[in-house]
Amino acid sequence: MATDDAASRELAPTGKLRVAIAVGPSASALWTVRDPATGRPRGVPVELGTAMAQKLGVPVELVEYASSGEIVASCNKSAWDVTFVPVDDDRKKAIDFGAPYHLLQSTYLVAPGCAIKTLAEANRAGVRIAIVDGTATGRASVSASPNATTVKVKTPDEAVEMMKAGKLDAIALSRESVGGLVDGLPGSRVLEEAFLNSTTAVAVPQNKPAARAFVTEFIEEAKASGLVRRALDMMGLKSSQVAPAGMKA
Repeated sequence: MATDDAASRELAPTGKLRVAIAVGPSASALWTVRDPATGRPRGVPVELGTAMAQKLGVPVELVEYASSGEIVASCNKSAWDVTFVPVDDDRKKAIDFGAPYHLLQSTYLVAPGCAIKTLAEANRAGVRIAIVDGTATGRASVSASPNATTVKVKTPDEAVEMMKAGKLDAIALSRESVGGLVDGLPGSRVLEEAFLNSTTAVAVPQNKPAARAFVTEFIEEAKASGLVRRALDMMGLKSSQVAPAGMKA
């Protein structure tokens, strides 16, 4: 009970669990989408955050951002209590990760009519690659394709519009996200190779040890009970892989 009380104080200081989510055009383990009927966000982080709030016994409040980069950038503003984002070394300096719940791969969506078929071909002068600014995938793309021209955007929607206008050769996103964009960009293709192999994990602001312990235990239980698998499947992400039990971020 003492541990639960400490977790409640650190995780829900306002009496609510404020879950930071990224809203985009296609679903992934990170990205949520808007329900066409209600306009409300739905997705894996919403399901996990809602279940976490229920376990804590507090209401859930969704705090919306344009990207995971914006979520992490706001970590010191007391705007959110927990989030679910891809892991990389830069982010470990800003937030405290708990357990991973998803095995992440990031790759390129290649524009219609573009001849790029491999990562090596993407890493060439004159190739225009869009990244969502401040994201783990974006940083990995810059490292993987230093010879290409990186075009920073604020949201995936912005990148999609640029590709439709013929201003991009590729978009860097998670494999689930680019897969969800293909139908809206007839003739586009997803590369087989990946330039980032990481995880998506639960995270809290720094220096909240009870909160970190609680969310880690919650994710391990959510993997064991099938909650993570069901949340992925509900969003059509049936090929997405749940992270193994006990895996560290």
